[in-house]
Amino acid sequence: MTGAPWYRRTLRWAQTNLTEKDPARYDADWWRGQWRRTRVQGVIVNAGGIVAYYPSRFPLHHRAEFLGERDLYGEIAAAAREEGLTVLARMDSNRAHQPLYDAHPDWFAVDASGEPYRAGELYVACVTGPYYRDFLTGVLEEIIERTAPDGITDNSWSGLDREHICYCANCSGSFKELVGLDLPRAVDWEDTAYRRWIRWSYDRRLAVWDLNNEVTQRFGGPDCLWIGMNGGEVVAQSKRLRDDVAICSRAPIFFLDSQWRHDESGFQANADTGKRLHGLLGWDTLIPESTAMYDAGTPTFRLGSKPAPEARMWAVEGFAGGIQPWWHHIGSVHEDRRQYDTAESLFGWHASNEQYLVGREPVATVGLLWSQRSVDFHGKDDPETVSQLPYRGWVDALVRARIPYLPTSEIRSSFEVLIVPNLGVLTDQQCAELVRFVEGGGRLIVTGESSLYDEWGDRRDDFALGELLGVRHSGERRVGGSSGSWETYDSHSYLRIEDRSVADGFDGTDLLPFGGSLEVVRGEGALTLVPPFPIYPPEKSWMAEPTTDVPALVLGERTAYLAADLDRLYARYHHPDHGRLLANLVRRFAGELPLTVEGAGVLDCQVYRQGERTVVHLVNLDQGGAWRGRLEEFTPSGPFTVSVRASGSRASFLVGGGEVAVTEEGGWITVEVERITDHEVLVVE
Repeated sequence: MTGAPWYRRTLRWAQTNLTEKDPARYDADWWRGQWRRTRVQGVIVNAGGIVAYYPSRFPLHHRAEFLGERDLYGEIAAAAREEGLTVLARMDSNRAHQPLYDAHPDWFAVDASGEPYRAGELYVACVTGPYYRDFLTGVLEEIIERTAPDGITDNSWSGLDREHICYCANCSGSFKELVGLDLPRAVDWEDTAYRRWIRWSYDRRLAVWDLNNEVTQRFGGPDCLWIGMNGGEVVAQSKRLRDDVAICSRAPIFFLDSQWRHDESGFQANADTGKRLHGLLGWDTLIPESTAMYDAGTPTFRLGSKPAPEARMWAVEGFAGGIQPWWHHIGSVHEDRRQYDTAESLFGWHASNEQYLVGREPVATVGLLWSQRSVDFHGKDDPETVSQLPYRGWVDALVRARIPYLPTSEIRSSFEVLIVPNLGVLTDQQCAELVRFVEGGGRLIVTGESSLYDEWGDRRDDFALGELLGVRHSGERRVGGSSGSWETYDSHSYLRIEDRSVADGFDGTDLLPFGGSLEVVRGEGALTLVPPFPIYPPEKSWMAEPTTDVPALVLGERTAYLAADLDRLYARYHHPDHGRLLANLVRRFAGELPLTVEGAGVLDCQVYRQGERTVVHLVNLDQGGAWRGRLEEFTPSGPFTVSVRASGSRASFLVGGGEVAVTEEGGWITVEVERITDHEVLVVE
């Protein structure tokens, strides 16, 4: 990649996130040594915004408390240049200190009563006003003139979230001019003004993105890009009013600020994020991810060390999804020095094997559809439950079943199977595309309320996909949920297996546990509902209504409609029957998958092609740290028999090292993997 711009060739990043005390204690020689030890190619250096780390010419640009006249940002940038590293100036710009607010109160966001929004002692700036339009652009120009960084990145660039409406004169005037309405008076998804405000707010953030890039490229040249940092989950992006599709269309590189595993989503969420974003960006675009070396999580300890297994697992799942590493420390001096050790071996492995980790295309025949618009206008006040859990349930079921898949926001004919996980909001155009997908030979699995709402979240009379799926909605939804007392538990319900074609692995039963919610539809049920009956006392625990004609699953020749929310339940409780049923539906339609893995354990499996070469990531999720909390030690798994559809005569392991014997038969390559500690990467060529 010699000669390529920085955003195409910088694969490993470093960030020491400076505190206001660091100008008095930063050890430049030690950190230069750490750059070398971890083989990074780029650094992100605090420059300005909330806090300036150089002597800014703007009197109200707050200087770090211990800075004086020192230019710490400039010194670090110069040292990085001497090391041959890419340099990005870091901003954190949506808040300001009291003096700037006192001088320009009209630059800041206010609530409905006219009071300024505050975050601690700082004031939150309005994205539509002069602070972003004039003041920050002046700071960008100043930074470029002083040090000519390769680019600029910004941590908190998008202002208030969707729960907080700004009523300043700038917002009121802009909204009235562009939308023709007054600002909504409260968060209310039934209010047309609020729904229009959501889309208007997305556009205001994109205007910030475009303005900042115009400024940085005007003063720094065509490759001096401004790239705002973004989160990895759709719900989080929606809450921050950041449009992933539009942002990715603008971003030649994506700085992913997704620093740690969340208990409810697991390590596999990181590979899913990488694949989802590459689906928008293309697979040649780099996605460096800010991975905390400090003890991030719940609770968080900014100056403590994250356990090395926890940090490694998050990173290697990122590698499996096409993400590049970026270590991140808070402050430049730490008494807990264990956090320095994690990156050296991890980044060293990445540097030694980078040729296999970029410039490749994924191999998967199963697509998992997602929609940020549905997160907004279907998920509304509870997007985690309504939108994210069904999606995550499918992710977990596919990972557990070792079925390679790709997240997608587009309906692509290249998929053999497309899963639509409770996307209540589907536009007329999307519904027409799904019909064409099936008519063209594709297979479709649809769950929950998918297509029951239009693009603004208004309920349709029936499913827009109803005719395709062979169902009609009755207008009723049976809601499961516990009353809080085990003795009066009201979710003691089951599903009866009517069609054994989806019952692989269920030979010994006619019933599956349920306990969830169900859309009541008219159709021919392959699974039917057994309504709730008492769980206590045991003498009363018998089925008063053992059979019904209420479908939980309706099968067509090329379609499946799942009325029961098994995807949501699987994300929340991981009942094995629920995950197996989801996987059975995919296998029913998918035909021959590109990978099979035999052996006990939980592996996240990804398959890529590099020309004639095949690269297979196998990440060991069978760890004791799958429980809540931090992962303290690795639990190796194996042996496994891995078969991949590939051509080639030899294979090697990138983690265990060395070549491995292969068996070739009918276009399949089979190898034995004796042991996987955290991950293994198989290369066939």
